[in-house]
Amino acid sequence: MIYSSGKEWRDAESKRVLLFGMSGLGKTHVSNILRHSGDWFHYSIDYRIGTRYMGELIADSFKREAMKTPYLRELLLTDSIYIASNITFENLAPLSKYLGKPGNPAKGGIPIDDYRRRQEQHRVAEIASLMDTTHFIERSQDIYGYQHFVCDSGGSICEVVDPSDPNDPVLDHLSKSTLLVWIRGSEAHRDELVKRFDRAPKPMYYQPDFLSAKWQEYLVQNNLSAPDVDPDNFVRWTYSQALEHRQPRYEAMSKWGVTVDADEIAQVNSVKDFNALIELALERTLN
Repeated sequence: MIYSSGKEWRDAESKRVLLFGMSGLGKTHVSNILRHSGDWFHYSIDYRIGTRYMGELIADSFKREAMKTPYLRELLLTDSIYIASNITFENLAPLSKYLGKPGNPAKGGIPIDDYRRRQEQHRVAEIASLMDTTHFIERSQDIYGYQHFVCDSGGSICEVVDPSDPNDPVLDHLSKSTLLVWIRGSEAHRDELVKRFDRAPKPMYYQPDFLSAKWQEYLVQNNLSAPDVDPDNFVRWTYSQALEHRQPRYEAMSKWGVTVDADEIAQVNSVKDFNALIELALERTLN
């Protein structure tokens, strides 16, 4: 770890962290607190994916839909209108919409082969965005004068690394430039996330082997063919299993850094609170 004690963290002129864990446990909330203080640079992996690495793919999908409408088709072909994604740190809907959900097109789904292709695009983009972390640390200091840096990773980070491999290139890169901080959720947190997802199911990234196994299992259990799958029902059914699949991967990743509980993160209301919590987490881990 780049900090050998809580005191070294407390006294560091440059504090650099990467937050990881299940989506919905406070990564972006805390990152926003740090960014709004004016002293921290906020690097959002999902934002980087949706702009630098998948922005053109997302915009092209909008244009394909627009070309189906004669009125918009004419305007596009004459360069009379401009169509782009308006993705922000707080609104990642364009990226989610592009990833989509597999199943019946009449119910908003996309063919499973298209879904797998977009999942692979996301995997490549996520790895590239994570590997850009050091570049953004240097960029934030060189251009903007920020000494402190927080990387707000996506919930799927555990799907694109191998935490059991001491030479994993992504984790090796990240651990040499940031302190990895796992925000650990409880069973109660997971239950609440499942309820929230059930109310508003959203696209997400799955590891290829996990996706293939769950897709086949869902088809067999429900005696369905791929075009008959209700996309919302499939992602609802898969979500809680995906959380269980990710939990041991997050835990293995925690060996590369420190752990804080989601309830502790919920009490963070200032930079001072955050710094004190990370100092405590380092002391708990190293002593």
